[in-house]
Amino acid sequence: MPVCLCVFVSAHTEPGDNNRIRWITAIQPFYTGGHHRGSGLLDSLLTLISPGKMRTNTISSLKLYVYVAQYDMFAFFFSSSFQGGIEEMLSRAWDSQPRVIKFPRKHQRGSSSNGLRRQKRDWVIPPINVPENSRGPFPHMLVRIRSDQDKAAGIRYSITGAGADQPPSGIYNIDPISGNMFVTQPLDREERASFHLRAHAVDMNGNQVENPIDLYIYVIDMNDNRPEFHNQVYNGSVAEGSKPGSSVMQVTATDSEDSTTANGMVRYRILSQTPHSPIPNMFTINSETGDIVTVAAGLDREKVSQYTIIVQATDMEGNLNFGLSNTATALISITDINDNPPELTVRTFSGEVLENKVNVVVTNLTVVDRDQPHSPNWNAVYRIVSGDPSGHFAIRTNPITNEGMLTVVKAVDFEMNRAFMLTVVVSNQAHLASGIQSSLQSTAGVTISVQDVNEPPVFPVNPKMIRFEEGVPAGTTLTVFAAQDPDHFIHQIVRYSKLSDPANWLKINRTNGQITTMAVLDRESMYVRNNVYEATFLAFDNGSPQASGTGTLQIYLIDVNDNAPVLIPRESQVCERARPNSRVNITASDADADPNVGPFVFELPSFPASVRRNWTISRLSGDYAQLRLRIPYLEASVYEIPVIVSDSGNPPLSNRSVIRVKVCPCDDNGDCSATGAVAAAGLGTGAIIAILICIIILLSMVLLFVVWMKRREKERQAKPLLIDPEDDVRDNILKYDEEGGGEEDQDYDLSQLQQPESLDHIISKPAGVRRVDERPVIAESQYPVRPSLPHPGDIGDFINDGLRAADNDPTAPPYDSLLVFDYEGSGSTDSFNDWGPRLKKLADFYGGGEED
Repeated sequence: MPVCLCVFVSAHTEPGDNNRIRWITAIQPFYTGGHHRGSGLLDSLLTLISPGKMRTNTISSLKLYVYVAQYDMFAFFFSSSFQGGIEEMLSRAWDSQPRVIKFPRKHQRGSSSNGLRRQKRDWVIPPINVPENSRGPFPHMLVRIRSDQDKAAGIRYSITGAGADQPPSGIYNIDPISGNMFVTQPLDREERASFHLRAHAVDMNGNQVENPIDLYIYVIDMNDNRPEFHNQVYNGSVAEGSKPGSSVMQVTATDSEDSTTANGMVRYRILSQTPHSPIPNMFTINSETGDIVTVAAGLDREKVSQYTIIVQATDMEGNLNFGLSNTATALISITDINDNPPELTVRTFSGEVLENKVNVVVTNLTVVDRDQPHSPNWNAVYRIVSGDPSGHFAIRTNPITNEGMLTVVKAVDFEMNRAFMLTVVVSNQAHLASGIQSSLQSTAGVTISVQDVNEPPVFPVNPKMIRFEEGVPAGTTLTVFAAQDPDHFIHQIVRYSKLSDPANWLKINRTNGQITTMAVLDRESMYVRNNVYEATFLAFDNGSPQASGTGTLQIYLIDVNDNAPVLIPRESQVCERARPNSRVNITASDADADPNVGPFVFELPSFPASVRRNWTISRLSGDYAQLRLRIPYLEASVYEIPVIVSDSGNPPLSNRSVIRVKVCPCDDNGDCSATGAVAAAGLGTGAIIAILICIIILLSMVLLFVVWMKRREKERQAKPLLIDPEDDVRDNILKYDEEGGGEEDQDYDLSQLQQPESLDHIISKPAGVRRVDERPVIAESQYPVRPSLPHPGDIGDFINDGLRAADNDPTAPPYDSLLVFDYEGSGSTDSFNDWGPRLKKLADFYGGGEED
């Protein structure tokens, strides 16, 4: 139980003092563990009435009388008005005359006969209390520091420590002569609650005359800070239907004042609640801890989903007259519980579906649920409890609308069921809360009507397999592959056609579906897989719209022995001399199947006789035999050996096959050598040598021809302008209409080289008989037409070499080095400039002069 500490202080003065007695009474609440030095009102009062506030030479004794009484006996002392009066009293006391603090007396040794002289007890320097937020004026004197030796010699006073000469410096200072100590500015207890300084006294020479004394300054707390909430908005939640006393949330506010005094003691209360449903006070708050709890029952999320609470925090232990306050907002969300079962909107639903359709929605089942949308308490789960024993339908939940989508998952048949009557039950994904009963509205009936459609014909057995021996002749009836129309209530005609027949072996009767062969069935055909031949057929009705179905016919072909075996391998080699490892392993291949294949029989024919004389066959197993030389030596060559192979069919089939065996000389390992391989190809040693000599001669000729061509090329590059007579082929360039009398006719008519005066005789000539040295019949302003002639070969090279020599030799004569003409005619209609850069030098010589 809180107690009240009553302190009575009596101070007795010496005789002659006008102030005979002074009584000061103070009251201070005292809590276990909450009282510390300088923090309570009692300490403040004791400081104020300390001997420093009185004339110390008149104090003879100090007596403290402490009485403890019950809290309720002195409750009137703790009213707010009393607290305010105390603060005012402290302020007035702080403004009163400062006390004097003296340095402790030093112990002195005396010379009296009885030894040491007894000294008075040193004073314990009490702390200095300064209220925060003082209005001044500043600097304000706190105490006076005094030394007993200040009359004998000049004393200088100083203070050191945080707040004086250390940061925060300048808060306190002292008059070095008078020793008066001042505070220079208002103090804030929330920034710094206490200061520790040291006072010093030195003489004029700076020598210490007193031991430093410790000064403790405490800042007296004033209620100048409001409580502050940690958050301006708090979010909490409580489930709907919660019982009274259920915890909701906690709000917290702190006050920077001294928490051990009323200034820092915060209390909470609720100012308002919105909305007021179902009652205005659905919540309460613990005034000391800030815990918010429910007060009454009736929380219903479907009616009120959130409450807004305004919470107030007040210091001075919640005193609204003198305490400082602050507010915060608490948002309380009402969480959902599954207290509302889903309810189908109607008692009966209906829909229709076409037969043979799957994955289509027949109808949507609508439901109402007042719980939190898109939560397990709201999500609907539908079940079909009756009316669908074959599982044709299923209900999927639409995650957005919560509707039930009744879907066909297994095709329905109109001929089997024309309608369905289903019973559907709906529930939530989460279980209902305890005490909530399910409504009868959660069950409904669904009527589904099935619509008839034209269904395609169906082959009763699909695929259908039949068995026949291969080799069945064309025109054989295999089977009847007929289809049935599922539409029993409608009479329709079914027709057939072939859809796929890879080998084109079959045909189908259009009316009755009879299958007949058009060719011989061959099991060894490339279209047969694992002895089975497949063909597909189409059956279609005459309904509207027309419907069709397909069927597959599989023909299993039984093997007959219709393929003779074939020898394997067809080529091999052995050594010319019989050796144990010089032999050929042979087998056979048969396109038939068991039992018309092996074991095979291998034998050599009796003709020609050399075969059995030189070779022999021995049986290794049912499918393998061995061919080897019968004689010790056989000349190297290629031998074609006939072998008769028979299978095990009934009756068996035989085949005469030929194997080409190369007989060659072998090395020590039994392998044919390179020379031996050539010899085995059928050539003797002489033939091989002759072939090699021919190859060498051919290579030599090619080499000589290449050397000659290189030499000829070099000579052509170094050939002079006037060439040797043996290389002169100019006589072969000109073409004459008349060849004359042969080589004996050397008397040339130079008039043929002259320019004619008239062109009539040239123009009148028929095409194809004009000489190449005649002037072309062209307009004067045109360039001469150069006919496209075959490449002149060496003649062209000769002409080009001569032109190149003439163009590059400035000392060349001004006449053509190819042909020398004694008579040039009466002029030319052609210009040398028109014949290109090769005749440009000749044009320079003759282009500008007149004819001679």
